Amino acid sequence: MAVYAEGMPCWVDVTLDDVEAGKRFYGELFGWTFEEPGIDDRARTGWSGRTGWATFVNALSGGKKVAALAAKRDGRMPTAWGVYFATDDAAALARRIRDAGGQMVTDPVPVPPLGTMAVAADPGGAVFGLWQAGTHAGFEKRDQPGSFCWTEVYARGKERTDPFYETVFGFRGFDLDEAGEDFRTWSPAGAEPGPDTAIGGRSVMGDVFPAEMPDHFMVYFVADDCDRAASRAVELGGRVQAQPFDTPYGRIAVLTDDQGATFAVLAEPAQSAAPPEPAETTAEPAETTAEPAKTTAVPEEPAEPAKKTDGRAKAAEASGSGVPADVAESDEAGERPGPASPGETKT
Repeated sequence: MAVYAEGMPCWVDVTLDDVEAGKRFYGELFGWTFEEPGIDDRARTGWSGRTGWATFVNALSGGKKVAALAAKRDGRMPTAWGVYFATDDAAALARRIRDAGGQMVTDPVPVPPLGTMAVAADPGGAVFGLWQAGTHAGFEKRDQPGSFCWTEVYARGKERTDPFYETVFGFRGFDLDEAGEDFRTWSPAGAEPGPDTAIGGRSVMGDVFPAEMPDHFMVYFVADDCDRAASRAVELGGRVQAQPFDTPYGRIAVLTDDQGATFAVLAEPAQSAAPPEPAETTAEPAETTAEPAKTTAVPEEPAEPAKKTDGRAKAAEASGSGVPADVAESDEAGERPGPASPGETKT
């Protein structure tokens, strides 16, 4: 079982009002199938598909676990995607989070035999999950069509956000200032900081975001064809928050599912829609089908993430229009939005 290194994004899930409707939407959009615990699994593990946080099912791409769909346990919770970061010691990480000015929404709780989970918020209020692996390490597939490839936090105050993550996880930051955008990539502790080693990033929320919107994470998935994914999302009852646009790293669209959860899709250059046909010639065309380097769920050597430069402002603006308004309501009610729980790994 591959184990994800400290601070690596290792899992994502979405909290929904209607999990069955979510299965239909994402099953059609990404070709996902879904795995629920059977009677034999419940008897063997003592697990019923339920945690103290939510009831959930696993999403699979090509038979590999890539995400989970979780039912809201409280109607005041937002409909949103959440990301988990790996840790070897959830209790120690929780202490670092508090010491750095964050807060624990849910203290570490065992989810036997899968692992230990917790939910935290950074000083700006962005919510994220922690996962200490047991039998479930996290993604069994990533950086391939139908699976996770990138995450970034949208923050109002980089002065408090950057030191927090770099202290808590040991991330090494690298500032990109292209096309007037203020963006910072984060690389794992010990790695040379820069886009080539980045595992996530931070974008600054500008005036395009509603004043009441809290800091939040955006989750990206790889699509075979960005334009086709955007069109299909609309056919399935979702919305396009940002129409497909090109970046040096591929074509991106920001989408919202039919229940209101916002996410992004990226088609890397080799996976984007077919380029314009070349001028007619009698010569044999040059070979242009080289595969970009990537890995498949090996956290120690992460695949190159979906780095965004000149198109990042478009995604940021779309993110500002796509996060549900009940985020603020959940805070007032004492509930913070957050991840549900990683899915089961059968033994």
